[in-house]
Order: sequence, then C-alpha cells, then structure tokens
Amino acid sequence: MLLKELAASASPLNEHQVHKLTQVAAELSATQLAWVSGYFYGISQQPGGVAAPTPVANAQPAGKLTIIYASQTGNAKGVAEALQAKASANGVAVALYNAADYKVKQLKKETHVLFVASTNGEGEAPDDAIEFHKQLKAGKAGKLDGLHYGVIGLGDSSYEFYCQTGKDFDAYLSKAGATPLLGRLDADVDYDAVCEHWSEEAVALVKEALKSDAANDVAPVISLTQGATSLYNKKHPFTAELLTNQAITGRDSDRDVRHFEISLEGSDLTYQPGDALGIWFSNDEQLVDALLAQTGVDGTSEVIVDEQAISIRDALIHHYELTQGYASFVQSYAELTDAPRLRALGDDKAALREYCANHQILDIAREQQGALTAEQLQASLRRLTPRLYSIASAQAEVEEEVHLTVGVVRYEQDGEPRSGGASSYLADRLEEGGQVRVFVEHNDNFRLPANDDTPVIMVGPGTGIAPFRAFMQEREARDAGGQNWLFFGNPHFTQDFLYQLEWQRYVKSGLLSKISLAFSRDQQEKVYVQHKLREQGAEVYAWLEQGAHFYVCGDANKMAKDVHQALIELVAEHGNKSREQAEDYVDALRSAKRYQRDVY
Repeated sequence: MLLKELAASASPLNEHQVHKLTQVAAELSATQLAWVSGYFYGISQQPGGVAAPTPVANAQPAGKLTIIYASQTGNAKGVAEALQAKASANGVAVALYNAADYKVKQLKKETHVLFVASTNGEGEAPDDAIEFHKQLKAGKAGKLDGLHYGVIGLGDSSYEFYCQTGKDFDAYLSKAGATPLLGRLDADVDYDAVCEHWSEEAVALVKEALKSDAANDVAPVISLTQGATSLYNKKHPFTAELLTNQAITGRDSDRDVRHFEISLEGSDLTYQPGDALGIWFSNDEQLVDALLAQTGVDGTSEVIVDEQAISIRDALIHHYELTQGYASFVQSYAELTDAPRLRALGDDKAALREYCANHQILDIAREQQGALTAEQLQASLRRLTPRLYSIASAQAEVEEEVHLTVGVVRYEQDGEPRSGGASSYLADRLEEGGQVRVFVEHNDNFRLPANDDTPVIMVGPGTGIAPFRAFMQEREARDAGGQNWLFFGNPHFTQDFLYQLEWQRYVKSGLLSKISLAFSRDQQEKVYVQHKLREQGAEVYAWLEQGAHFYVCGDANKMAKDVHQALIELVAEHGNKSREQAEDYVDALRSAKRYQRDVY
C-alpha cells in the first residue's frame, strides 16, 4: 500500500516499476528489506550508479558474530533477525543460521555466538533444533574454550519448563568451556522490550570485543537506513476487514467452532500453507469494568502506556492481558492485598501453574478484596500479546483472503461465564464488515513437501484440521500427484465434522486418497485419532517407507503426545524394531523434516 501511495504522489518511479518493486518487497523479510534499502542507497551514492565496497579505516570489527536461532512458530526467528539487523547497523559482520542448518562442530571455529531459542512442548527443543540440541548435549562440539556466547530463551512462565531450551544451551555451552558474554535472558510472552534491551547490550559487547588492534583494517561496509521494515508485521499490523463469521459446528454441539474469512486486500501480505495469522484483539469492556470494581480503581485515572497518558480503563481494554492467568500477577496481587491463598501458592510451583491455567485475572483478584491505585494494577499486569491461529486456506485458492478455523473458548467459573480473549473478540464483539489488526507469522517448520509427488499423512483432530484444509487447497491448485491421507476426530459425526462437504468433495475427486475418522462419543468406548493410527499401523508404516511426510496439528497437552507414542509403537510393530530403534526412526523423520508438528 505504501508503494502504491508513493506512485500516486511525486514518485520518480513509473507504475510498472512500482508494481515490480511491490512484488519483490512482498517476498522479503524485515531484515532483507533493511539490507536491500541500504544496498540501493549505496548504489545511489556511487558515480554512475555502480555500487562498490567502500574502504573504511577502523570502522568494522575484524571478527564475525554468528547468530543461531531455534524457532517453532517464528518468534525466535524474528528476534534473531532483529538482532542481526542491529548488529549490521552497528558495523558488526554477522551471519544468521537456523539451528537445523548449522553443524555443532563448527562452534569450535567461532569466537562470538548469540543463540535465540524457543521451547517446545514440555521442555523440548523446537523441531528445527532437535538434532543440534542432541549433539550439543552429547558434547559433540568438543572443547569451546575460545567461544564467547549469549543466550535468549523465549517461553511462557505459565509452563513448567519455562525457557528450557535456552537454559539447556547455556548449560551445555558452559560445560564445554565457553564463556558467557553476558547473562542469559529468559523472556516471557511479552518479550519485545526485554529482548531489545538485551540485544543492544550484546551487540555493544560484541562490537567492542571484535575491534581490530590493527590501525588500518579495511572492510566493506553497507550502510543500513533507519526505519526500513516490512510494511505489515507483528509490531505494525494490517487493519483488515472481517468478511465472514460462520459457525461450522451443529446447534447441538457442546463446542462453538467458527470459520472466519478476512480480507487482505491492499496489504500485499503473502502466506504459505502452514503459516499462522496473528490477531491483535481488545478485551471485553464488561470484564474490564468488573476488574476495576473488584480492585477499587477509578477507570478514569490516567496511566502511561508507550509514553502516552490514557485512562486505566482504555489501557485494560487495549493493552493488558486479562483472559489468561499468570504467575507474576498472582505474586504481585498477593503482596498488594496479603491474600493468604495466593501467598501459599507461591511456595508450590505445580499448584500455581494449575491455578493460573484455570483462573483469569478477575478470578484471581476475587481471592482478596483490594484497594489498589491505577499504577499498582497496571504494574501487576503483563502486556497483551496477539493470538496465533493456523491458517486454513491457500492463497492459490482464496487470493487476497485468509481463512481461520477457531474454537471459541467459553466456560463457567464459579457460576459466571468466561470466554477467551481473541476467540470471543472475533466471534462475539467483531461484526462482519468490522476491522481487525492482523499479521502473518511464517512457520518454516510446517511445510508441504517440495516434491508434489510425495505422499502426506495429516493428523488434525478438532481445530487442528485448519492447516490441512490449506494443504489440500494448495495441492489441488498445484495439481500435485502425491497421495493424501487425513486422520480427523471430534466428539460427534453429526455435529462436529468440520468442513464435511469439502472433505467429501476431495475424496470424490481423488485428491484425498484416504480419510480415517474418529468420532469419540458416537459409541460406548471413546475412539481417538491415535487409535485409528494403530488400527491402520501397517499401511501408515508402508507410506512412511515410501517417503511420506507425517504432520500433526492440534492440542499439545495430550493429543500430540498420544499420537507420538502411537507412531513409535506402530513403527516398532510393523517395522520389526525394538522400542529404541523405533524412537531413532521417528527422530530421523523429524530431523529430515518428514515429521512436523504444529501444536498448541
């Protein structure tokens, strides 16, 4: 949109040039856009428009910084790219690697490495870092006495194994003899500000450490222009129009699942099957008013948010997390109100996690009547973070739209209705034609095979069906020849068979080669997708032996674990392997990116 506006103004570019530039820009990350911007600026400053490296004495350190990221959904990758851009802008030679593409033994040749690592599941490394983590843990890097390092761990403090992958990297590197450049950062879900501060400190330390002792080192430098970022991203979302809000579960279903269609027209945003859409939402005003009443805070009292004075009521509606409980609020509120139950929870981490998982902020505040100031309430809360939803469409099919499959969170707490933040915002408080702020979160760890003839097995119960709808649209558009097998489950066939007509059409056309259904409550004994996997174990193993890719999407707490165990068991049984050999087989699938998961 920005390029189009420039073309309409006094731009020196013609319409064709603007169109070509827009197409290129849409395919670039924020870091790549910044580099290209600096590169073009460099060309413009050269006689005749020829870009040449400029010798600069003492301008750039003689060594190199390496940044390695381990990312499941893209957050760690984004932090790493921002860190790379910051280092480049400060004249530090820098290389960025995905952990999947970096050999552990190469660490011996490095002097300064910064790691950005998310944690997956119950303290597991992200899929792209499983092998790297295993090798580092086993000491395959050797002695690293000459290495200086730093670690950012990304996580969610409500989980037991908070930032575990980052902690592991720190421990393994230290054990190998490497020296911390600065302390490890364990960053919670609202990580932007703390990562920015840590990155500034880290880059300054690296720059100082890498300075050359020689007086006349000459190195090529490409200047980076400030503010050259992608047009729309997490920090600068696109304001889109909600086109469709449609219930896709039956009227007698015990769950409310919605199909949403959102227009991306004018955004130039692109996505691939497997990516997620980020949704920025606002809290329910009734929930906000109830919290203000409970804490005795005057809603008109002003607080400072992002250097602007606004009312505490507006701050709670738009800027702070209210629909998820978290340990920091429990601890802070306990100190402010001397709530005995909350104080006791501070001594039992497991009980605290369970309590937070089942209580929203208002419920926690009701443990003890408080009389807080607006500033005290604000300081106790953490910032609102967007929700990510697996995209349920392929752009080859829907063009300038994006589709979502969302289970609306609804339940009762002590007889009062409660609902999820983003899901109820989309379903209840945003009308069709209304505006919603969105961005695309790319996920390179959940991708269709590059070879269209490769067979795929998709396990997606409940709303986990979403990315596989996108997979099928993409494979149909590409006329892919590979076989496709879907495992889907939900409580009842008549009420909960999501996108039933579409799957029937794919079966009829032959695009969907097999479909295995598990409707858990349509018979006396509950049947889930993992049971169907075991039943079809021989054929599943045969597909894997033929090179099939295996995908899982949905609940991480139970379903994904049960499916993982079923996969190991069927490989052991039908591959005539021991348990250990079957686990190695499955690990090899993950390392080869033939076993990919999008779980939450």
